[in-house]
Amino acid sequence: MPSAEHTAPSEWTLPLERFFIYLESERKYSSHTLSAYQRDIKAFTVYCVQQFQTDWAEIDEALIRQFVASQHRKGLSGRSLQRRLSAVRTLFNYLRRHYGLKNNPAVGIPAPKSPKRLPETLGVDQLNRLLAQPDDDPLAHRDHAMMELLYGCGLRLSELTGLNLADIDWQQQVLTVMGKGNKQRRVPFGKKALEALNTWMTARTQFLKHEQAALFLSKNGLRIGNRNVQQRLKNRALKQGLNGNAYPHMLRHSFASHILESSGDLRAVQELLGHANLTTTQIYTHLDFQHLAGVYDKAHPRSRK
Repeated sequence: MPSAEHTAPSEWTLPLERFFIYLESERKYSSHTLSAYQRDIKAFTVYCVQQFQTDWAEIDEALIRQFVASQHRKGLSGRSLQRRLSAVRTLFNYLRRHYGLKNNPAVGIPAPKSPKRLPETLGVDQLNRLLAQPDDDPLAHRDHAMMELLYGCGLRLSELTGLNLADIDWQQQVLTVMGKGNKQRRVPFGKKALEALNTWMTARTQFLKHEQAALFLSKNGLRIGNRNVQQRLKNRALKQGLNGNAYPHMLRHSFASHILESSGDLRAVQELLGHANLTTTQIYTHLDFQHLAGVYDKAHPRSRK
């Protein structure tokens, strides 16, 4: 269970503890998001104490602006500051509903903007090398099946490691995926993923020490962890002569970019990725345009001197 930050005044301890429980149990925040919010709120409460401000009701817009400016001077990016402000806004909304605060002083305060970074992707040739037939080793077959699903279905890392055997519809070739906010979606998978999964299912029996619902197991027979997947993918990329910075979300980005490039159907990509808002998916239109611009530069006789 999340705990209140020890750096906060003692009278803030219980409200903060209840706030983090609320995020976990009612808002269904993931452990990763919850940890980020705890860090953000800790930074905010530390700043408030440094400014000798220990009364929620006395915290005003000016203090929060000063907090944002202090974090910016420490080198935090605009994106990190936006998340930090979001955490503070969420906290004050909670305090308004449950502790009678009259207003939310963080509403309307903007964070400095960061340059928009486009998602990193792998090209089709690079993916073919990454997903080439693995060595005849049970763990290599497991890794191959995981990578086929990451790219073939556009899964998030936590969605992959959270898969259970019961989530596979073998006849329809569809996965039932538990996404952000405990939202389920159904995602089809293709022939290559099916072949890799069948091979892994045969090898999987070697790791079973007791009945296990998880689809992907570690060598100890337990559900595989996120860090394990990240390391195995990085090692596989290096072995195949690819960039050693390959990571699971890069395969999700590649999936989205290649589907959009081929189909032009942004709504379909949104559904497949499980994005709540279309604006989140629209980042891939920039990648698509970047690809088209590259083709133009290489092909059009008037594009360059």
